[in-house]
Parts: sequence; C-alpha cells; structure tokens
Amino acid sequence: MPLPPAPTKRAALLSPDALDAPARSPSKVARKTESAESAQKPPVMDLFDSRAAGEGSQHPSAFQAKEPSSPSRTGASSYKKESIALPQPASKPKKAKHTGPTKLFVLDTNVLMHDPMCLFRFEEHDIFLPMIVLEELDGHKKGMTEVARNARQTSRTLDALAGTQGADIAKGLKLDTTGHREAGGCLFFQTKPLDYTLPVSLPQGKADNQILGVVEALRKEYAPREVVLVSKDINMRVKARALGLATDDYQNDKTLEDGDLLYSGSLALPADFWTRQSKTVESWQQGSHTFYRITGPIVGSLLINQFVFFEAPGEPPLYARVTEIRAKTAVLKTLKDYNHLKNAVWGVTTRNREQNFAMNLLMDPEVDFVTLAGTAGTGKTLMALASGLTQVLDDRRYTEIIMTRATVSVGEDIGFLPGTEEEKMGPWMGALDDNLEVLGKTDSGSGEWGRAATNELIRSRIKVKSMNFMRGRTFLNKYVIIDEAQNLTPKQMKTLITRAGPGTKIICMGNLAQIDTPYLTEGSSGMTFAVDRFKGWPHGGHITLARGERSRLADFASEVL
Repeated sequence: MPLPPAPTKRAALLSPDALDAPARSPSKVARKTESAESAQKPPVMDLFDSRAAGEGSQHPSAFQAKEPSSPSRTGASSYKKESIALPQPASKPKKAKHTGPTKLFVLDTNVLMHDPMCLFRFEEHDIFLPMIVLEELDGHKKGMTEVARNARQTSRTLDALAGTQGADIAKGLKLDTTGHREAGGCLFFQTKPLDYTLPVSLPQGKADNQILGVVEALRKEYAPREVVLVSKDINMRVKARALGLATDDYQNDKTLEDGDLLYSGSLALPADFWTRQSKTVESWQQGSHTFYRITGPIVGSLLINQFVFFEAPGEPPLYARVTEIRAKTAVLKTLKDYNHLKNAVWGVTTRNREQNFAMNLLMDPEVDFVTLAGTAGTGKTLMALASGLTQVLDDRRYTEIIMTRATVSVGEDIGFLPGTEEEKMGPWMGALDDNLEVLGKTDSGSGEWGRAATNELIRSRIKVKSMNFMRGRTFLNKYVIIDEAQNLTPKQMKTLITRAGPGTKIICMGNLAQIDTPYLTEGSSGMTFAVDRFKGWPHGGHITLARGERSRLADFASEVL
C-alpha cells in the first residue's frame, strides 16, 4: 500500500490529496477513533462486546455501511468523518444482538488457586468475589507449593486492579485496566452483608456453604440476570445444583475438551491416494531417501513433521514424513527403516509402525523436541534411552543424558528419602534401571567383564535430576528425558522445556491414561498442552504409540483392566 509523500519542510501540512490516499489501515483508524471517543463516553468495552456477539452473527464484517449517528462528529473533516464512521457499525448491530444482560460469575477459591489468571478469562462478563474467598486465599498464601504461589499471584493481581487510577471497589474494578484487553467485564467484591437462608442440613460456618449463600443472595438481588458459580470442586457443584443454583466447572485450563482429539502425529493416506496423485506427483532421490511433492485437498490437513503411511494389499507400502508445506503442495520424505537389524539402535530394533516413526524422530538431529504418548509397554523409555546412548557414546552428538520425572506417588507416600539428590531419585527411577538392564544385555559378545565395563560407562553418562531444582538452569548439548510427563502441569512443562540451551534435545514421555496428579485431567495435562502447542513446528515432533510390545500379559491387562 503506498505511503503519503513526506513533508518538504518542517511543520509542513500534508496536502488534501495525501490525506485521501489509502495509506492508513482500518486498524490504525480504529485506534485513533477509540482515543478520540474516550473523552466523550465512559470506557465501556464495546469492541469486545461486539466481538462476542459477532461470533454467532451471519455477517461478521465489522465495516458495514450505516449512517453515523453521533451528532458530535459532524464538524470533523471529510477524512475524519469516513474514518470515524468505519468502526461505528461494529458496535451497533452487536448491541441489538444481545439477548439479555451479561452473566455474573462467582468464583470459588480453588479456581483462583488453580489459575491465577482466571480473572481475565471471562470475556465481557462480570466477576464477583465473596469475602470468604479472600479469607481462604490469605490462609493458603504461605509456603512453597504451587497452590501457595498461585494464591500469592492472585493477591498481587487483585492489588494491581484495586490500585489503578480512578478504581472504585463499590462500582466495580475494570478488568482491562492492567493490560488484559480481552477482559471486558468488571470485578466486584462483597462489600456488605448479604441476606440469604440455606437449609439447616448445611453448616453455616463452612466456607463452601457461605459461598453458596452468597450465590443465592446475588441471584435474588440481580434477577433476572444469570448468576453462575464457577468451581473446580465437584461436591460444591453438586450441592449448588441441589439448591437450584447455576454452576459450572472452570474449563479454560483444558487444552482439549476430549482426549480423543489429541494430535496423534500420524495419518493414514486414502486408498486412492496414488490414483489421484498419478499425474501431478513429483519424486526425486537424495541419498538414501526418496522425496515426493504432492498436491490436492489432503495438503490442507497435513502438518510439518507429521507421519503419513499408505498400506494396501498387493501394493508396496509408503512410510514418510512431511518436511515442507507451501501453499497447496507438500513434500514427503521416506523414512529410515529401524525395523531392520542393520539399522538397530544400541542393539534395539523397532517392532511396529509407530515405533519406527518414533525412532526416526529420536535419531533426527534437526528435531529438538519429541513427545511420545502411549500405554504401558509401548517402548517409550527403551527407545528414548537407546537413541540417547547411541548419540552420546557413539555419535558424540550430546555430552550426557539427563533424566527426570514427576515424583507423584501412586499410593501412600513412604516419607522422606535419605541420601543425595540422585539417591533420593533412585526409587523413582526403576524404569531407568529396568531398561538399562535390557540395553546392557544387547552386547552379548563382550563377556561378563565387558558388560560390567559397559554398564559403568553408561551409568557415568546418565545423570538423574529432580524437577525441584530445575529453575534457572541451562542445559548445553544435553539429551534430556522427561518421564511420566502426563503428571506435569502446563506451567511445570514450560519451566522444564525452557531450560534447553544450544544443542539440547528434549524428549517427553507419558501415558495420559495414568495421571496421578490431583486436579489434572487428560485435557489439562502439561503433556497435552505441549503436544497441542508444538504440533506443526519444524523442529518438533509427536507420535502416539498404539501397540504394546512388553508382553502378552501386559498387553491384555492394558485392554481389559
């Protein structure tokens, strides 16, 4: 888009022709309009109200031809008339689309301690905090746990909102005053006693019951406006429904609503794939790999580093990885076959299609982040260790292997463990010992002394670290394995992945069906979060391992138990 000519001398005005030139984008005009109108009307978030209403509209265009209705704009220049009139229709039809007042959400304490940023996740709706919630926040702010940190963060957020210029608690605190423009509502505190009556069976002194009483009082006071209790506590929601109160779970922490929608990392090509591509496909050889450039509607469903496979009776199979996507074309690169004994990695060969996909990711130096998901016995730890030992000891690509995992007990905690950091992590690293025992037996020709020396060398290149001391560290040229990643929160996952320095590769492994951390689900797990955010990144890859290879007993147990 052409820019207007620069002024020829200082303080020179642009010509009318330059003003009429289409040099300004509507977004800049809208910003200028917003600042010009801020002095004439209160700071109501019309933009966000219109956006929320426009999502369900059949005509989402923000710039529709309508007459400007504000009489204060008639004295502006012709250019300003047009620019100010442009965003005007964005709020007009939206206000007409509103079916009623915005909702009032009452937050339970566990929501604030679960996500300190939840105050800014309710779009144009208002939020109400009972006084007992602030009391409970104050009681949980001490300590070094994740809950205590979140409670302190929430308190700091509330202090920032209350400390902004012109803030009035009685009238509500604008949630967008601290830079979170997506929040268009207000925050209200309980500033007076509320009159409510609860059944005698509910003890009046309990905090949960006091919150329920506040919701009941607000429902009567603000009728017919909808008042909704938001809580992570299932029993709290059950009690609210028993009392006839509207309630809902906090859904914003969930990356996916359904675990079945998780990106699998592989895609089966249709049976008529080669028939459709016969006239347009291009192929060439480069080293031991064959490349195919394909077109068609299937390209729109592909992602970088996604695996594709074609299997049909009577035809040669195709196993490839997407390496490039440009417009309506994609480039597929055939894989290295780690099923064959000649390509064994530290004596380990893959046994099925998904394992071969995973090994291609683990052995690729251009892939810095790999996530492996699968049930028990699919070979996640064994393949990660085998590829790590090969690249550390044989290829000298990395200096050492660092292994860590979430220390979440399956049953009762046995208490504090004695010894150093590595000795404390020893009981949690049974999977490491079991797989090293398997890998140590692959070298059968070196004898007992040779195997002992090999095991000692392997142990010297593997460091076991605790997640509690990862903050502030930087790993250079390391091969990092994060086991049991399904028990991590998204915040913990971010903390671990951001430790990676130059030349470091991180592998996250986990089984989303075995989450032991309280309040975490398949949709809100840190592993689900990482898989969803990294899909399509050129230096990251994911594969879901489908078939167990541990034993027939383990496979049958995974299916029927």
